[in-house]
Amino acid sequence: MKLITAIIKPFKLDEVQEGLAHIGVDGMTTYDVRGFGRQKGHTELYRGAEYVIDFILKLKIEVAVEDSKLEEALNIISRAAYTGKIGDGKIFVTPLNAVVRIRTGESGQTAL
Repeated sequence: MKLITAIIKPFKLDEVQEGLAHIGVDGMTTYDVRGFGRQKGHTELYRGAEYVIDFILKLKIEVAVEDSKLEEALNIISRAAYTGKIGDGKIFVTPLNAVVRIRTGESGQTAL
């Protein structure tokens, strides 16, 4: 099992969610986050004054998947979150050693 963590533009969430649901990935956790990478923020005008916004609003998604669905899930997230512009985001994959469904006590892949 693997944990996929993706940082994407917020307006791309629906496309990512629909794509993952299509391959049977039902659970997802999202967080509103702020950060910057190569994009380095941007400037905005407010009441005639220019402000530098260092941290850009992004969305962090966490999805647990079976090893057999990993490559397909990565492809779906990459395609759905793509705009071709700077700041499209990143995807991280980490091993998931254990999963336990609290309500039933199921563990492993059946708990996903």
